[in-house]
Amino acid sequence: MYYNFLVKIPENNGKVTSNTKKETTYVEFAYERKYLPEKKYTKVKRTTIGKLSKEDSTMMYPNPNYFKFFPEAEFPEKKSSDKRSSCLHVGTYLVVRKIIREYGLDKIIEEIIGKDSGLFLDLVTYSIIAENNAGQYYPDFAYNHPLMTKDMHIYSDSKVSNFINSITDEQSVEFLNKWNEDRIFEEKVYISYDSTNKSCQAGDVEIAEFGHSKDGSDKPQINYAIGYDLNNREPLFYENYPGSIVDVSQLQFMLEKSKGFGYKNIGYIIDRGYFSKSNIKYLDKCNYDFVIMMKGMKSLASEVVLSHKGTFEEDRKYSIREYKTSGITVKKELYPSDEKERYFHIYYSSKKYSAEREVLEAKIDRYSKQLGKYEGKASKKSLSSYEKYFDLIYYHEDKSDEVFMKGRERIDIINREISLCGYFIIITSEEMSAKEALTLYKQRDASEKLFRGDKSYLGNKSLRVHSDESIDAKIFMEFVALIVRNKMYTSLKDKMLELDKTPNYMTVPAAIKELEKIEMVKRLDGVYRLDHAVTSKQKEILKSFGIKDVTTVKKMADIISQQL
Repeated sequence: MYYNFLVKIPENNGKVTSNTKKETTYVEFAYERKYLPEKKYTKVKRTTIGKLSKEDSTMMYPNPNYFKFFPEAEFPEKKSSDKRSSCLHVGTYLVVRKIIREYGLDKIIEEIIGKDSGLFLDLVTYSIIAENNAGQYYPDFAYNHPLMTKDMHIYSDSKVSNFINSITDEQSVEFLNKWNEDRIFEEKVYISYDSTNKSCQAGDVEIAEFGHSKDGSDKPQINYAIGYDLNNREPLFYENYPGSIVDVSQLQFMLEKSKGFGYKNIGYIIDRGYFSKSNIKYLDKCNYDFVIMMKGMKSLASEVVLSHKGTFEEDRKYSIREYKTSGITVKKELYPSDEKERYFHIYYSSKKYSAEREVLEAKIDRYSKQLGKYEGKASKKSLSSYEKYFDLIYYHEDKSDEVFMKGRERIDIINREISLCGYFIIITSEEMSAKEALTLYKQRDASEKLFRGDKSYLGNKSLRVHSDESIDAKIFMEFVALIVRNKMYTSLKDKMLELDKTPNYMTVPAAIKELEKIEMVKRLDGVYRLDHAVTSKQKEILKSFGIKDVTTVKKMADIISQQL
């Protein structure tokens, strides 16, 4: 791939040569010389670093190899608008731009960012379409897509880097205030709150600390949390905090932030990782309802499960067919000094039982096999992790360290865990049926998908930054991208529910792939026009976003053509 701008050919120091093939002259760089004594000559390894300009023999169009071997070289600040591809992918751009305008994000960002608001929104669009957040590849994206910058200027990666570093905390805070200020605060809203972490290897990032990684990474990390409005299916706010802070400690700070946005009549749907006595008390203090899940094997949950086990699982009236689960509701205090009775919704799933039991059995088998390797070798101290499921038998001679002899399964403990397989509990502060509680909690899947989309489809598993300022800016940008991509997800999902079939092109990645095939091509007269008719698949996808006829697509394409 050759960039669409010119750079000066490096000085000829014996390493830079040219090679003409047909009518094109390629500039080559000798990156290694190795003398072969057996053959008595020097072998030279070369690679192409650019393509000679036909207008100026001192200039060339560089490729990525040029910047690899000449890292001190910089991209030009701005590329001329006539140096863009003659074929532009416009389909996804039309959808993203429409969502941005419907949400009023363009006006909010312009108020906050100013003259570079178009570049901000282009970077948002880039992360959605290219599934990438690396600034150095943005010029390649901009080369063959319409843009929201003034006059659709294509900026270099150095400009992108400088711009990201210029975004301030105050601007991200102002965005969240404006994004939340138009909400109807009297309406009861259930907010799903969840967090994830992102690995970071950068040296000058103070917020990146070692913590409890959710993906098993051994690198420093940054914690990142989102509040998601389940009623309106929109991300509301986000926060990032040091990687060493555990989820359960952060919840109360987040509750204060939601009060600051003006939310009062709300309930929180939170994961078991946030469960603690102090957090429950704080939710009560704020008059916030809550919905929280507990696994059946937790001590509190297991007591409730075992006391009601066998009373509802086989009874048809407790069946919740939508989720192939049975459930009942009982009232009980959450902890000994609890001043309120909570609603414990107990569920049993035969499918969940089979899966959990197999996991448990496999774990016991694995432990048993590992213990067999330690017989006659390991000491008591080194095998403490196996004591939950095995009675460990040791022997010793004189005053020497105890040596492991044999492990015997603790049948009573294992049987108890087997009896709890398939059960889970949802606790609510507000009175509701088991079915209502489960339906409410299942809506939390939307925020789970939001996180998966963030890491998998926006390229944000790693942030690729080298300072705290860059991190704050990228997470701010990422949140705006999540708002737009989430709207794409919910629109496609709603449309699919209307259809009698479930087409495989109605997921966000598949829809983007299909929409990218809508192209505008520049002809000899220099005017960009739609290259071909919109296909039936593309029409179906566009209808999901309120673009209901081909005429609308043509009008939008004409506007792009005029801007170019």
